[in-house]
Amino acid sequence: MFIINGSFLCRNLTGIERFAFEICKQLDLLIKKDEIWMYIPQNSKNNPEYKNIKIIKSNKPLKNFPLWDHFTFSKFVKKHQGISLDFSNITPLFNPGFVFLHDIYAKLYPEDFKSFKDRLRKAYMCFMYKHIAKKAKKIFTVSDFSRSQISSTYDVPEEKITVIPNGWEHFKSVKPDTSIFKSFPLLQKKNFFFTLGSLQKRKNLKWILEYAKKKPDDQFAISGKAINGMESNELSKLNELPNVILLGYLSDDSVKGLMQNCKAFIFPSYYEGFGIPPLEALSVGARIIISNAASLPEIYKKSAYYIDPDNTDISLSKLLLKPVDSPDEVLKYYTYKNAAKMLYEELKSFVEESKNS
Repeated sequence: MFIINGSFLCRNLTGIERFAFEICKQLDLLIKKDEIWMYIPQNSKNNPEYKNIKIIKSNKPLKNFPLWDHFTFSKFVKKHQGISLDFSNITPLFNPGFVFLHDIYAKLYPEDFKSFKDRLRKAYMCFMYKHIAKKAKKIFTVSDFSRSQISSTYDVPEEKITVIPNGWEHFKSVKPDTSIFKSFPLLQKKNFFFTLGSLQKRKNLKWILEYAKKKPDDQFAISGKAINGMESNELSKLNELPNVILLGYLSDDSVKGLMQNCKAFIFPSYYEGFGIPPLEALSVGARIIISNAASLPEIYKKSAYYIDPDNTDISLSKLLLKPVDSPDEVLKYYTYKNAAKMLYEELKSFVEESKNS
């Protein structure tokens, strides 16, 4: 029996947490009643309702993620003789199971972690990467790019790593809110470039900073939540530019409204295991300008406009004059429904192999 670590429900639903929430929703439609359990902290704030996944709420709140992951959750899995299923780059120390390792950013870009807090975070993340690579029963990741990096960095056979990508269907139910344009009157519809993401260094706001300085007539709107100790150094400098507006953390409704009304969605990251925001942008008809680095060309193929994450000597307006392919095939393949089917097949295959061994 597989038991999902529900600790992701204690975080905001962005990135990895969004992936976990949406793939579990689709998985619930595929499985038999109580075939999979989910153990969640007492103080989880995004409690889902499932038909078939059995939710068991702990009588203990989550006060510390590592303590929950490696002790509270691990103890529950062992007690019920289950196999842990974790979506968040960790697997229990004492009872490792199936785990999604989305990327190995901290291992490959240690220079991005400067402060004491950063370095502690990096050390824990790298410890988890290695633990997963060596001890997990099965590793999932979200792109061929990430699979190749995990395999070569930690000497893991690629056949032990299965690619199960992200999706975008959650955006269908989001109602666009355009009141953001009243809150920020300098933003004019179809006349700004919009970017979204956790404000980490790898999101490469430096590119936007350098480009915006060179092109004062091009306007940029930036939304995202800074992660403690991992903010981009460029945030304060961006705030000083008259053609850049920092919007802070926004609701999905406001994000959709901005994506539908931007000149293009721009995503200059130099490292991504997948990159969900450009997929959301494509789903509402926005053009996307993304870097030609990491997993992004693999995911978006010819449906995107590409930039070099290290070079701002271009014109975005001229770039947008070039033709790109329809995003239909990309949007058809990268869905949480498809991802859940892939995951369920992997889980069933493991169960059958265990019975026959």
